[in-house]
Amino acid sequence: MGTACLFLSVLSGCGGDDEPVLKGDPAPKAEASIVVAALGDSITAGSPLWDPDEGVLGQIGPAADPASQYEYWVHRRMPRAQFRNCGVFGERTDEIANRLDRCADGAEVLIVQGGINDIAQMRAVGTAAQNLRAMVNRGEELGLRVALVEVLPWNNGGAEAAPKIRRLNRLIANIGTEERVPVFPWYGQLEDPRSPGQMRPDLTIDGNHPSVAGYRRLADVVDVP
Repeated sequence: MGTACLFLSVLSGCGGDDEPVLKGDPAPKAEASIVVAALGDSITAGSPLWDPDEGVLGQIGPAADPASQYEYWVHRRMPRAQFRNCGVFGERTDEIANRLDRCADGAEVLIVQGGINDIAQMRAVGTAAQNLRAMVNRGEELGLRVALVEVLPWNNGGAEAAPKIRRLNRLIANIGTEERVPVFPWYGQLEDPRSPGQMRPDLTIDGNHPSVAGYRRLADVVDVP
């Protein structure tokens, strides 16, 4: 992804014959880039067709597709947003939190995603929410603008997962309200209205992760704070 440039051009002439020639006036500057630290699990990484780790990416092979990231699509819409993909497959919120400072170093914005692996590993939903809140607080301590995202529907999670995901999303909404940070509404972007609690078949590639079309829909509701 390219970095936005600042142009300092000299305006040597504009308009018709009757207009004065203005010299030394700078041309409008392009918007400066914003470094966005995207912190999370495999959903942030872009699984299963992308991963920021070169070793994992090499294992994906010819099927690798950079469009399998919500960050890719946000950058297409907002070129000034330069994303640092800090997604790691399989991590719980406590493990994600351990990487926050390193991921956020030099960034201006932090987007925190996580929680599904806590549910998959039978960890308490309330503890996952506490970890997410702690990451919001830590990001703000570092002077970052912070946002959260909802947990996605999980087609392969079984009957027990769906109510836990909905509960965690309610807790995430509470964090957003109480900490005054935006929460991007991801759950509804991918949920199948004909099968509540499931991702639409065309928006998931394996029942666990979005398809490229799914990642694009997630990006539609991401706005760099």
